[in-house]
Amino acid sequence: MISTKRFGDKLKSLGFDFFSGVPCSFLKNLINYAINECDYVAATNEGEAVAIAAGAYLAGKKPVVLMQNSGLTNAVSPLVSLNYPFRLPILGFVSLRGEAGIPDEPQHELMGCITTGMLDLMEIKWEYLSADFEQVEKQLVRAQTCLENNQSFFFVVKKNTFEKEALKEQTQTSNLNTLKIEKTIEDQLPKRIDAIRMINSLKDDQTVQLATTGKTGRELYEVEDAVNNLYMVGSMGCVSSIGLGLSLKRKDKNIVVIEGDGALLMRLGSLATNGYYAPKNLLHILLDNNTHDSTGGQITFSHNVNFVDIAAACGYSKSIYIHNLSELEAQINNWKREKSLTFLYMKISKGSKEDLGRPKMKPHEVKERLKVFLNG
Repeated sequence: MISTKRFGDKLKSLGFDFFSGVPCSFLKNLINYAINECDYVAATNEGEAVAIAAGAYLAGKKPVVLMQNSGLTNAVSPLVSLNYPFRLPILGFVSLRGEAGIPDEPQHELMGCITTGMLDLMEIKWEYLSADFEQVEKQLVRAQTCLENNQSFFFVVKKNTFEKEALKEQTQTSNLNTLKIEKTIEDQLPKRIDAIRMINSLKDDQTVQLATTGKTGRELYEVEDAVNNLYMVGSMGCVSSIGLGLSLKRKDKNIVVIEGDGALLMRLGSLATNGYYAPKNLLHILLDNNTHDSTGGQITFSHNVNFVDIAAACGYSKSIYIHNLSELEAQINNWKREKSLTFLYMKISKGSKEDLGRPKMKPHEVKERLKVFLNG
């Protein structure tokens, strides 16, 4: 075993003081240390934790993600379609439940066999974390080198690697909705590009705009390619989690997330995480056309979901139904004046701009440009 405190202190000395993750019995002592001594953001699932860490990386942090190996399967999408193309490196710790020869629950049997193979397939460098601290220090040097080359690095953690670390008493916060506005009139149903054009017109030099994958990001690029924009590719449903990680660590910036209904439905639990941490500088806008527009127009289930109610129940300070572009403009300006975690919901028409282009920059070039804007 290694001393959890000594190991955690070493991580902190190397600049790793932002953690996100999901509990695991093998990692509980390291998680306890992170909660006790560092900045720890609990996630509802492992993919969300990876996206939160990606946002923190954009903000200039060196993030760590903690997860059970069963949760590695949940994190595959952002690891291969967010972190890889955007070159957003994270330091990961994944437990080895189901290790051969060690009794464990039946659901871990197969995962124990394929954990390291999955990391290999995702082209993520990894090592088994040593129980010898001298070796651990050398491992951390290798991990640092990998991260400095914009590649993620994972430690695979076996049972009983970390010594006991007691969890200090935690305080729970409850963020209550203070304003909820439901639908009262008919919807204007503007085109998505017109809604994006309105959102973009209200940004200033302290605003960062994150647009979800598919035609939302492509239309933002069409409206204006700007250094403070991030056009998501892949990692569907992760955009508000990136926004959360970024907004928590860069309170000096206004973070605007432009979401689609299909994407949000895919990771609806992110609303609970956002509502709990409730950064005032985060504006979450959902443009709902009841359609997977980028993949042929198949319907989503959004017509059966009251997103305004859900966001309010999850702790968004304000959750507002937007009927038209004038209301959209007014509520964005209200948020800029009176900051609080805000969810704006607007129905839009189906379809998109004809001959819609794609960003000409590669994802990692968009990321580097944004990092310069944020940290230059």
